[in-house]
Amino acid sequence: MNDKLRFLKIYKEKIKRPGSEKLLHFLENQSDFFTAPASTRFHGAYKGGLVEHSLQVYDCLCDYLERRRVQDIYELAYSEESIAIVSLLHDLCKCDVYKTEMRNKKIDGVWQQVPTYVFDDPLPYGHGEKSVYMISGYMRLTREEAFAIRYHMGFSSSEPPNQVGKAFEMFPLALALSTADMEATYFLEQIKKHEEIKDE
Repeated sequence: MNDKLRFLKIYKEKIKRPGSEKLLHFLENQSDFFTAPASTRFHGAYKGGLVEHSLQVYDCLCDYLERRRVQDIYELAYSEESIAIVSLLHDLCKCDVYKTEMRNKKIDGVWQQVPTYVFDDPLPYGHGEKSVYMISGYMRLTREEAFAIRYHMGFSSSEPPNQVGKAFEMFPLALALSTADMEATYFLEQIKKHEEIKDE
């Protein structure tokens, strides 16, 4: 099953909130969500990288929340719908912001024109807050879901550390989502790169 089909399956099975169908219609028919990269050059910088990363974050968040310590000591428990919403949609802000330009790159000692992603945001409303804004145009988020998405970049964002820490204290789902996002970005992406290098 490819990433788009898997995303659609999880979304349709787990997310039943009023407005979710209209949001899914937007993703499929009015945005580049399923073909967009996840970044210009850091992680998922290729066609389909955004949906792939979103699914990786979903898997990482599910795994995190299934840990015995998380359940028994931290007592974190969230509905399957909330888990799907925050993980699958946390980077909705990356829709329609990556364009392709030709750039010069030296390959085997020869300069060549190669396609490169560049960031060009027609709605510069921030990162996590923009995802919350976009989702809220279609369906309501709980306060914890909104804060989780808003602060999913954690301490790697440009937010004051004390503000991020306060959000994590108040809304543990924000910390869980941030952990899942970092795991997907820094572990799963690196594993994939190493596997690709081995296959060459």
